[in-house]
Amino acid sequence: LLIEVKGRRFKMRRATNVFRLARRALSTSEPYDVVVIGGGPGGYPAAIKAGQLGLRVACIESRGRLGGTCLNVGCIPSKALLHSSHLYEEAAHGWGPHGISAENVKMDLGKLMKHKEKTVTGLTGGIEGLFKKYKVDYIKGKGEIMAPGSVKAHPIGGGDAVSLTTKNIVIATGSVPASLPNVPVDEKVIVTSTGALELSKVPEKMIVIGAGVIGLEMGSVWRRLGSKVTVVEFLDRITPGMDTEVASSLQKIFKKQGIDFKLATKVMSASVNASGGATLVTEPVAGGAAEQLDADVVLVSTGRVPFTEGLGLENVGIKKTSRGQVEVDDHFATNVPTIYAIGDVVRGAMLAHKAEEEGIAIIEQIAGLGGHVNYDAIPNVIYTHPEVATVGKSEEELKAAGQAYKVGKFPFMANSRARANADSDGFVKMLADSETDRLLGIHIIASNAGEMIAEGVLAMEYGASAEDIGRTCHAHPTMSEAFKEAAMATYGKPIHF
Repeated sequence: LLIEVKGRRFKMRRATNVFRLARRALSTSEPYDVVVIGGGPGGYPAAIKAGQLGLRVACIESRGRLGGTCLNVGCIPSKALLHSSHLYEEAAHGWGPHGISAENVKMDLGKLMKHKEKTVTGLTGGIEGLFKKYKVDYIKGKGEIMAPGSVKAHPIGGGDAVSLTTKNIVIATGSVPASLPNVPVDEKVIVTSTGALELSKVPEKMIVIGAGVIGLEMGSVWRRLGSKVTVVEFLDRITPGMDTEVASSLQKIFKKQGIDFKLATKVMSASVNASGGATLVTEPVAGGAAEQLDADVVLVSTGRVPFTEGLGLENVGIKKTSRGQVEVDDHFATNVPTIYAIGDVVRGAMLAHKAEEEGIAIIEQIAGLGGHVNYDAIPNVIYTHPEVATVGKSEEELKAAGQAYKVGKFPFMANSRARANADSDGFVKMLADSETDRLLGIHIIASNAGEMIAEGVLAMEYGASAEDIGRTCHAHPTMSEAFKEAAMATYGKPIHF
């Protein structure tokens, strides 16, 4: 076990010995400028930024590896599986239009999983290296707030806690998968996203509960690898909160790929069968007869909830919302002075990059700088194939707000690069103020939508108009030309459609 405190490395066999030495090093120190509880995509950038600004900082992480859910059991391992499974599907089925064929294409699930784990291990180790570079004290334990300015770090392996004194505390403990009544998760047959990343064989049938980002991404992985995937969703549409036209188009693409959908359907219960697999009992939301569905694996992907267990909020009277989120003001401050909160544990989208922006902003504020996050320019991406990327408002949000707007769209079927790649599903859709032409929302379905949306985010951050983009030269032939043409369609007419 290894711990680094004040640049000193302690390597001992017993966690209690490590924490005893760490306690000795910390007890003679001046108070920290900031202690960050949580080393995920909000917490570790906050700690690094604090070190870069010359603040004395410690980061307490209970997982034993930095990076949080995102890096360990979320964004990164899922993207490794998404890419690997896409390559397999392309080799097995997708090269035909290019005159390429391959027989007996095989997939070694064990090697695929090893690649995923190697990716995670390398990145988590990289963060530890950055902590050393910027003199962040990294403590492997569970942080508990005892009072303003006082945090206890309980070692992962048990033993006596280390007490830290600090001028500021930043809560960055993230979120955990939400549970469903009467759907007991064992992470083997009935799994969350964590279990879905660790399956030892490809299930013949998989049922995904929830048609949101996680369900569609992980459902796509296992469909590509050979599973028959059915998605059960309570609402009458997929991707709740997304622009309705985009969601409808996306569902059609997924159905063409072979994913089945049972919408407006509620899950009443799920049980693991003694003979293997699981059985779901569902009912129509509008009422009607119950139906049984059988599957080898059931993925529960009904969202996530803030994680505050054992954090000690009650010790200092920190307020939470009815949804379990830590209440904060516009500057990330809780109701207790010098204690702040960021990321999934507070209001707003549960996105790693949103948490990172907040982590950097709060440290800049603590350091006396002007940290700020523009929530109108936070992108959201679903990494299926094609990808879906959005930033800003949907049509439904603009209508609800009474905002007058205009729409411009351009299909990839009319884009030369997409046609050459035989990968032309999707479109770019732009929404702009009907009077000023200022961009209000951008929505993309494309194979590279996650990369293409960055131009839209930058444009919205700087208050650009659709015409600003339409009059900006884009290289030919590229997928990004569809972005320019959609902008042209918003204030005038596109050239190629």
